[in-house]
Amino acid sequence: MEKIIGMVMPMLDGSGITLQIFFITLALSLPLGLLVALARISGIRPLRFAMEVYIWLMRGTPLMLQLLFVYFALPMVGILLPDLAAALLAFTLNYAAYFAEIFRSGIQSIERGQYEAAKTLGMTYIQTMRRIIIPQMLKRVLPPISNETINLVKDTSLIYILAMNDLLRVARTIVQREFDMTPFVIAGVFYLAMTFVLTWLFNTLEARYAKYDE
Repeated sequence: MEKIIGMVMPMLDGSGITLQIFFITLALSLPLGLLVALARISGIRPLRFAMEVYIWLMRGTPLMLQLLFVYFALPMVGILLPDLAAALLAFTLNYAAYFAEIFRSGIQSIERGQYEAAKTLGMTYIQTMRRIIIPQMLKRVLPPISNETINLVKDTSLIYILAMNDLLRVARTIVQREFDMTPFVIAGVFYLAMTFVLTWLFNTLEARYAKYDE
């Protein structure tokens, strides 16, 4: 038992880094994704094209490659970031692109008549989006947002390549030192616990929104 506790304590510290990456990335990428989605469907052609290229690059290349680029390539042009900032930059830009496409599809799923009705009432484009379109869109995009959020929990394990002591790196270090696979099992339990909480949270939100649709 003492051996297990000795493994769990440093892994708890590692999970702190994992959760930090997760929460900050989510807090930054969701609003950024919404802004990108709005720019993606705007009437400004150069802006729309720029967002299309950004989304294409982020979705078309592996997240690990983006992490390596931010961590190793940016210093070559004089941009040196701390490990945590480099990881957050790569994660935020990557997930904002995925969230942007989710938000875009949600916005475009709203019936055109609602835009016309809002215009008839004298509402501006911003008022229409804020009061009518985005609240309805959020209800529709909860399931895909849930999936991407759970993927984010698992993708945080990629930061081990930046030599950050996250949950997976700590577990791997203990395995190499003790020649015992137990830390990997404990790490799996930690990830399952985090995804369980997120699944429960999103299911609760979906059930609450469903009540208003009845």
